[in-house]
Amino acid sequence: MKSFRLVFVSCLTFWWSASGTYADPGVPILLYHRFGPVVADSMTVTTPVFESHLKYLHEAGYRIMPLRELLGMYFGSGVPADSRCVALVADDAHISVYTTALPLLKKYNAHMTLFVYPSAVSNASYAMTWDQLRELKATGFFDFQSHTYWHPNFKKERERLAPVEFEKLVHMQFTKSREKLERELGVKVDLLAWPFGIYDPWLMAKAAEAGYIAAFTIDRHALSRKDPPMALPRFLLTDKDRGRVFETILNAAQFVAKKESQNGKRN
Repeated sequence: MKSFRLVFVSCLTFWWSASGTYADPGVPILLYHRFGPVVADSMTVTTPVFESHLKYLHEAGYRIMPLRELLGMYFGSGVPADSRCVALVADDAHISVYTTALPLLKKYNAHMTLFVYPSAVSNASYAMTWDQLRELKATGFFDFQSHTYWHPNFKKERERLAPVEFEKLVHMQFTKSREKLERELGVKVDLLAWPFGIYDPWLMAKAAEAGYIAAFTIDRHALSRKDPPMALPRFLLTDKDRGRVFETILNAAQFVAKKESQNGKRN
């Protein structure tokens, strides 16, 4: 497994520095947090809006890919510029993924990757239990990756702690989360979502040292060759991202892909 990780990281590094033959831009990663009948907060996507997203993707011919499969293609042979691929992810392991998103994902045969911070699981009232996460795993529609151990604000923690203590905290957040998820769910955890979207070169290097091969931000644009492997973008969706707005997000990604492909042909 270590040799696979080294090879994959080498591929990521080569992809990031290459001139452009190993990946095509324009693939949106759509990020959700929680679902419900009404907008409870800024992170809630209502059930009808979420279903409208899935319905549009289905009817428009998008292929909803598991995130890991998408990354393998993107960092390998590349995604054809004229293809319609998208990945769905959700942060925090909110209970509404189990109660609301699961039936709709089954209905539309759509896969979702959950970025989980384990301290909340079976503890916080808003989060799923470990048994519920295992139920999700058994459906085959979910993958599970790390959102650190307890979702710290790294900016505030860096200001609060001495450098040595901050480094210890960061190491614990990366390693304890991965170890807990792998032990409880029997999955391979090597992808990370940055809490609050906070990252910097030092944190990126520490995540790579801890065994992560890619990490994800809340930078709102489509996946591109310009994005470093430890800072890959995702569209953070709210309930306002509906109808034409949602279509614009996807069409913008397609436009970037087509433009990049045309530029490549001219070069």
